[in-house]
Amino acid sequence: MKTKRSWKEKLNDAKDLPKVQPIPDRMIPKWGNGTMVLPAPLEVDQLMRSVPRGRVTTINEIRSALALKHHATLACPMVTGIFAWIAANASEELVAIRPNASSTPYWRTLKNGGMLNDKYPGGIKKQKEKLQLEGHRVVERQESGSRKSRRSAV
Repeated sequence: MKTKRSWKEKLNDAKDLPKVQPIPDRMIPKWGNGTMVLPAPLEVDQLMRSVPRGRVTTINEIRSALALKHHATLACPMVTGIFAWIAANASEELVAIRPNASSTPYWRTLKNGGMLNDKYPGGIKKQKEKLQLEGHRVVERQESGSRKSRRSAV
């Protein structure tokens, strides 16, 4: 029976990344021609760690920094998002083992448009609490064309 890998193991598994490649044909209609970097998980984690207390960033800003670093047109939205999720879970895993450990402040990385990320550990509620503890004001914002209410850090 195969044992489940820890979040830390997933974060440290680079899988021959980073890799820069042409933007796939299926993505050209949305993103255009050029190159796309598939970042390594630790690169995403490092950028998330660099966001200081009292500040926030978005996943798009992280993607832009990765593209610039690798001289690519863009960083893969799917891969970058997955690695941000892995970094968040690895951070919570570390804190569960060593409560005073220096962990990745994943709650400072927001979705595009400043929205909170419901896929982070503890969901929107926990991200909101962590941001408020750092002095951020979190407000309800209704998405355009939707009755569904979402939260946004301001």
